[in-house]
Amino acid sequence: MKKYILPTLTVIAVTLGIIIGMTLSQKANAQRIVFQNGGWQFEQTKVDRLLQLMESAYVDSIDVDSITDEVMTELVQKLDPHSAYIPKEDLEMVNSELAGSFSGIGVQFTIQQDTVRIVAVIAGGPSEGVGVLAGDKLVSVDDSAFVGKKMNNEKVMKTLRGKKGTKVKLGVLRSGSPDVLYFTITRGDIPVNSVDAKFLIERGKQKIGFVRVNKFGESTYREFITALAELKAKGATGYIVDLRENSGGYMDQAIKMANEFLSRGEMIVYSQGRAYPRYEARADGTGRFKDVPLVVLIDDFSASASEIFSGAMQDNDRATIVGRRSFGKGLVQQQMPFADGSAVRLTVARYYTPSGRCIQKPYTMGDQTDYAKDLADRFEHGEFFSADSVHFADTTTYRTKKGRIVHGGGGIMPDVFVGRDTTLNTPYYNKVVNLALTYQFAYQYTDRHRKELSRYKDWQSLENYLNKQNILRDFTAFAAEKDVAPNEEQIQKSRPLLTRLLNAYIVRNILGDEGFFPLFERDDEITKVAVEQLVQSGRTSAQ
Repeated sequence: MKKYILPTLTVIAVTLGIIIGMTLSQKANAQRIVFQNGGWQFEQTKVDRLLQLMESAYVDSIDVDSITDEVMTELVQKLDPHSAYIPKEDLEMVNSELAGSFSGIGVQFTIQQDTVRIVAVIAGGPSEGVGVLAGDKLVSVDDSAFVGKKMNNEKVMKTLRGKKGTKVKLGVLRSGSPDVLYFTITRGDIPVNSVDAKFLIERGKQKIGFVRVNKFGESTYREFITALAELKAKGATGYIVDLRENSGGYMDQAIKMANEFLSRGEMIVYSQGRAYPRYEARADGTGRFKDVPLVVLIDDFSASASEIFSGAMQDNDRATIVGRRSFGKGLVQQQMPFADGSAVRLTVARYYTPSGRCIQKPYTMGDQTDYAKDLADRFEHGEFFSADSVHFADTTTYRTKKGRIVHGGGGIMPDVFVGRDTTLNTPYYNKVVNLALTYQFAYQYTDRHRKELSRYKDWQSLENYLNKQNILRDFTAFAAEKDVAPNEEQIQKSRPLLTRLLNAYIVRNILGDEGFFPLFERDDEITKVAVEQLVQSGRTSAQ
């Protein structure tokens, strides 16, 4: 399950998940053997020759494939932080993250107390068809036990996903049933959605459409334009596009999205590299939302394609960017396959926003440690709380279409900075969130009260019901059982944050993201600022 909020930097490792690349040593001193791959030419190298000799002449039998993967991984680590080698056993899973669909059984899960628990069953998917329910606990797969301390997300996904049409037998424990229930499921295509939620925010007679995009995959543009159209049909006259925590993906999807908001001939992005000819993307004038008021939300984890879209809107003075400085990834990767089923994504170019700035933050070739610490350093320097603490590596002055100064060399700086609000934060709140106790409690509460909670079909009525329960009291008792002692003063100070988070997670467990995000965003500081930007501008109006 996705975690939408984390008040500290325990998730910094996510920043390097923007991901995966390639390399080849280019110092060939063996015979020249040229390989063709999509127009690129590669030569046999000393590394290739050494591996051949090891396989044919070494004194003992060795696993050359395993050694090759280690060598390829090591070579890639000598390059930039976003180039990497993908072994064949990982390629399908890596690609599926951005694909429009994958083959699986159609469930969302969480792992608690060494057990896989079904959080939601995807409507119309294979699991729904055979009767698997949210709340079921997975205890066996194909008659083999499937619980224990070694259980992790990767293992579960590799087990439950598989070739379309293949079967898998699940054993589950269900509340109210003393026996294990068995279901044989035929794997099928499961959609990978890029748009988490779309809903209206109403301020008096004004209606603002809110669209949250979690990545830029194969289906992102199609989902995005459908969401905009649906909101327009409901009366939206201004839009908020939420790209927070969106680590990027396919550049062409960001270009298509940007095209919807720009006039003919306006630059969206351009890219170029040593062996990569300059490529320019300009709006073709067919966009259906060229004149609507627009605000784009970004944060520290908005990267790559998110920054392409944000940069295009900012440099063309097309939208107001609200939030915090983005990640700073201005490198373009190209995936290249190998005959054994592995692949590499090699950084082949840098991309530039319309004003000519590259927003890639500094890095040292072969050194990923400092790069990984960048967000932690930003936090320590106070950047998450004050715009005055932000510093850029590129001191060149760039200007937007209307002459506003913007910066390069370290992400997109928002037009309106909104620092993290610490007024309600307490050590107690930070601890229970970082230990995922709010998330765990919400799941267990939902599981115990699923029947009564399922009576409510919209987030407003479900929230009203939850507000009448003493959930915070139950939660503090739950946290105490997990060795987090209650601190009444801190609990009362953080009550609004705790209540909001607990209610939102419970609502998500019953109604999904379509219920979670409207509730959660209602009290989000960045969203509230975005709404005010649209309202105060006077550019939105009732239809």
